[in-house]
Order: sequence, then structure tokens, then C-alpha cells
Amino acid sequence: MQTTAVIIGAGHAGLAMSRRLTERSIDHVVLERGELANSWRTERWPTLRLLTPNWQTRLPDLRYEGREPDGFMAVTEVIDFITEYAGIVDAPVRTGTTVHSVRAGGAGFEVQTEHELWRARSVVLATGACNRAAIPAVAGGVPSTVAQVTPMTYRGADELPEGGVLVVGASATGCQLAEEIRQSGRPVTISVGEHVRMPRTYRGRDIFWWMDRAGILDERHDEVDDLTRARHVPSPQLVGTPERSTLDLNRLRAEGVRIVGRLGRVVDGVAQLSGSLANVCALADLKMNRLLTRLDEWATATGVDVDVERAERRDPTLVDRRPALHLDLRGGEIRTILWATGYRPDYSWLDIPVLDRSGHVRHEGGVVTDAPGLYLLGTPFLRRRSSTFIHGAGADTDELGTHLRDFLGGATSTRSCVR
Repeated sequence: MQTTAVIIGAGHAGLAMSRRLTERSIDHVVLERGELANSWRTERWPTLRLLTPNWQTRLPDLRYEGREPDGFMAVTEVIDFITEYAGIVDAPVRTGTTVHSVRAGGAGFEVQTEHELWRARSVVLATGACNRAAIPAVAGGVPSTVAQVTPMTYRGADELPEGGVLVVGASATGCQLAEEIRQSGRPVTISVGEHVRMPRTYRGRDIFWWMDRAGILDERHDEVDDLTRARHVPSPQLVGTPERSTLDLNRLRAEGVRIVGRLGRVVDGVAQLSGSLANVCALADLKMNRLLTRLDEWATATGVDVDVERAERRDPTLVDRRPALHLDLRGGEIRTILWATGYRPDYSWLDIPVLDRSGHVRHEGGVVTDAPGLYLLGTPFLRRRSSTFIHGAGADTDELGTHLRDFLGGATSTRSCVR
């Protein structure tokens, strides 16, 4: 099978890229291993909601226009949104098509699926950065009597074994699930490493309103001092709820969640914890306040001060003076460990030498410079800070679509070979 471009992945980023290629009359196909929005259907827990408010949920030719602009989409609503979008842009999607390999070949690339071989001058990798749960090696020392789950396999507190739960990781996912499991009545301990503390609302407006208006989300990949660092910053401690409430360690503590330091290793069934919890939390508080000060300064400079509430600061994170340094995983107090330690991409099918030591694609703003004609989409801070979120795909795909068109040099067609 021959086409000009192959897009791998039919999530929001892949579909937005399809729209951009159609705008530029570039012949293409979208290959999806499962259904539309497959990761949302199969790899998310049922109670998850987006961290971004509904008014910010938009893609080229479609935006949220419901009755709750300040609400947060549930999983089923995200699936419906992406499915609707695929129909609106008439994307040439082939679902149930697993890609087994992508390799250089001929005048471009060869994409092998279980059904057929595609040849294309360009390939767009839109499979995202959350294909596998990043479980640390220390998990190998956990006693067999303790169940181990990840956010990709977690489906609800009721499905966990009876007894206590240790949540490892205190970013958005870890905090959300720690609270949910605690509300089920189970004892919960959360192991805290580096994290980003952030209020849900500030001075009467959602924190994303501030970052959007102040231009923080528009900061580009070539405008930051340490791009590698920026691409690996943990997700902020946020939760999307109708009440627009703030979720942080102080709230978890008030709800009865035990706060301990970062999990270092497990020796003979005993988890060894870092004693630097207070310092880690103090650093997160410091960075949060720096962000709020930056927003205050922007509000003053632009005259927004008159339209929002007075500046405020949240209480410092409370930690025990002598936090626990060990947790005995053999005694039965903890029956489950939930590894909320992030995700990593899966490019095991990519037979082109463009991966770094950690398994990420080397690229410059989504352009894979080591393989002309190969592009990347849907990863954190791809081209700008907003790349992490659904609405960020709009600007990213517009720029990459133009780059791809220029790379092809006008060798395009208005016809899609799979229609």
C-alpha cells in the first residue's frame, strides 16, 4: 500500500494531525491498534477527569460548547469528544491495526502491520508518552504477599485487596488515587518524592486561566534554559472536580492519609524511605509561591488586578518532624502498592535509530532530525508547554503540518488512498 504520510495513533494528537494534512491536501492514513481514543478506553481508571477545564478542551474545528465551561471532562466525555472529532474531520482511520515495525525503506519509510505493508515518504508518531507504566526496579524486592498495581490497571478501590495501600508517587495521579482509596475506608500511605504543588484556583480564577492568559503555556521549547528538565517535570498536584477544590498533601493529611518520604529501596521486605521529606515539600512550596508571584506581577502589569480577588498564599506543607524511615511490608499492614511513578513511551516497533538511552525519541520540537520525514506528536513540551494538554495539539500540528508539507516539496494529493 502506498500513501504520502502515515500517522500512527488515533488519539487527539493523531486526529488533529490528520486534519492538518487534509488542509494541506496531503494524502495520508491513520493507523490505530485499537479503537478511537483507545488509551482512554482501556488504560484509564473510571473516575479520572481531565486536569484542564472544559473551556480549554479544543482541537482544530471542534471545541467544548457545553453548559459547564468551568467543569472537567470525565473519561467517557473525553472518549465522546475524540470520537466526535474523528467524524468531523473525516479522518482516514484504520482501527484494529497494530504496527509491528517502522523502518527506513525506498524513498521514505515502510510501516508493517499484521495485515499489510505501507510505504510512505513521511511518518508521524502520535502514540503518546504514556504507553507503559514506569515501575521502578525497587518493585522487585516487594514481598509476594503484597499486590502491585499501576494507574493503568487500577479500576477502583473495591477491586484492591482488603487492607492498607501504599501509593508511591505524589503527582496528580498519586494524589488523586490516594484520596479516592482513602475515601473507600482503607488506610493509605503516600510516598512523596519531587512534586509540583499548585492551587486549583487562584484569586478566584482557575490556575489554567492564569497560565493561559499570562502566556506561560505558550512558552516554546527553544525559549527555556533546560528543555530536558522541563520535559520531565512531574504533573502538578491537581484534580478536576465540580467544586474546583485544591488537592495537596495538606488535604490528604487532613483526610487521614499518612505522608512519608520517597521510597529508596526494599531490603528483606522492608521499604527504606528518604528522610528529606521536609526539604522536598519546602522546595515544592517555594516553587509554587514563585509561580504565584509571577502571576501577581503579570496581573499588575496588565491591569488584571482590578478584575480578580486579592493575592493570597496557601499554608506551608505540614510534615512530621520525624517522618518514618522504614515500612515493614511483611507484617500485613500494607496489602497493596500502587505505583504512581509515571509513564514511559513504547517504541519497541520503531526500527530506526532515533531513541536516546531512556527510550525517548530524539527530536527538535517534534521534528526527528536524525530521520528526515519522521515526526513526533503528543509528548510533554513537544513544542511548547501546552503540548502536554489536549488543546496544545492545535498549534503543534499546525506547525508540524507546514514543516511536513515543505519537506515533501509539493508532492501531495487531495485523494486519500484508503477512502
